[in-house]
Amino acid sequence: MNKKGIAMLLATTLAVTAFAGCSSKASVQKTSKPVKIVLYTGKVETVDLMNQIIADFNKQNPGITVEQQFEKDASNGIKVKFASGDVPDITTVVTQDYIDQNKYLDLSNETWWSRVQPSIKEMCTDVKSGKQYEIASNMTMAGIFYNKKIFSDLGLKEASTWEEFVNELETVKTKKPDITPMFMGGKDSWTLGHMIDFMAQGVIKQQYGNTAAKLAFVNNDDSKLQFAAAGGSMDSFAKDFLELKSKGLFNKDFLTATYDDQINAFANGKTAVISQGMWALSAILQDNPDMKDIGFMPYPAIKDGTKPTVLSAEDSVYAITSDSKHKEEAKKFLDFLFNKENLKKYSESVKEPCAFTDVNPDWGIISDEVTAALKNGVNIGFTSWPSGFSGDDADKMVQELYAGKYSDSISFAKAFKETWDKAWKAANSK
Repeated sequence: MNKKGIAMLLATTLAVTAFAGCSSKASVQKTSKPVKIVLYTGKVETVDLMNQIIADFNKQNPGITVEQQFEKDASNGIKVKFASGDVPDITTVVTQDYIDQNKYLDLSNETWWSRVQPSIKEMCTDVKSGKQYEIASNMTMAGIFYNKKIFSDLGLKEASTWEEFVNELETVKTKKPDITPMFMGGKDSWTLGHMIDFMAQGVIKQQYGNTAAKLAFVNNDDSKLQFAAAGGSMDSFAKDFLELKSKGLFNKDFLTATYDDQINAFANGKTAVISQGMWALSAILQDNPDMKDIGFMPYPAIKDGTKPTVLSAEDSVYAITSDSKHKEEAKKFLDFLFNKENLKKYSESVKEPCAFTDVNPDWGIISDEVTAALKNGVNIGFTSWPSGFSGDDADKMVQELYAGKYSDSISFAKAFKETWDKAWKAANSK
């Protein structure tokens, strides 16, 4: 080869090498760009703690940045996110129709399950497909918190029937007029949802069992639900609720009082009972670290022939969205969240038992009371709501019931069924 040919070959080689080098640099720059993971949650009690865990993760994983997005009405907010395409990578909001629409990643084969309580895995299992699209870090209970000192002073015991419950609240009103019998934070409508989810629909769950009831909710099986039936679960609930209102057993600022007001009233001995779950215990003790007189009992039976109910279910659930562009990084964050140290810290902060068998936190001062309540009441799970009618929407109907929108209990029951049916049809027509 002559000198001219050699020179041309050398120039070509250098050009190719330079191009490859530029491509390599571009590739490195592209792949080294930090990945952003969005965690979308509506759990107000854990925002600060989760930010701490996220900060630790981000520090240890410089290529990944996790950001928490909190919205109080996350059940409705997730609908906007899915509709707009602004889909988070991880969410604590999981609904059946979004499972049916393949909005969540199948987590059935993840290694986490070998560490999870079998009962919690069952609750996280989709009744239609048998797969797991969500995983829970904790177990929670909900029922009636009561002030043990007030009850003791008045000679009151835990009520099992609605009549007993009303009589006890009336005794508080008569003999301790400076104490609110039952305090509700009605402005924060989600605090009212327990009454629908655990009391009204608790009738259905105990009648058919959690799995069959879940299928009835998912399939809108009116032969079991009978939301609009006279004497049914909704009619009975509304009738009992209106009885408490008519007898002045709620706080007068029912519609303007907040969750914080409810917690403060209970923590400082200004109310005899509140309806809440274990998630509220940390807030109670934060308001009053010296509060020791905390009792816990099931919701009283709201209908003749039924038994008291207590929520015993999965809590702090996480799902990865199927549209996430960073599924592996999302899993990596959940791996970090589910390590023993973080789970122990989280459980002790929210005052709830851990769903993972290899973690044994010191989760609460009322564990004996909770254990007794689980034995004394029918254990029920959460309701599977259609996405167009979330628990938050139902909570607003309870606000309206208190405000007098419905003429009587059966009017409320019929309105509930109409709203549920409309949402279910919309969700299942997609």
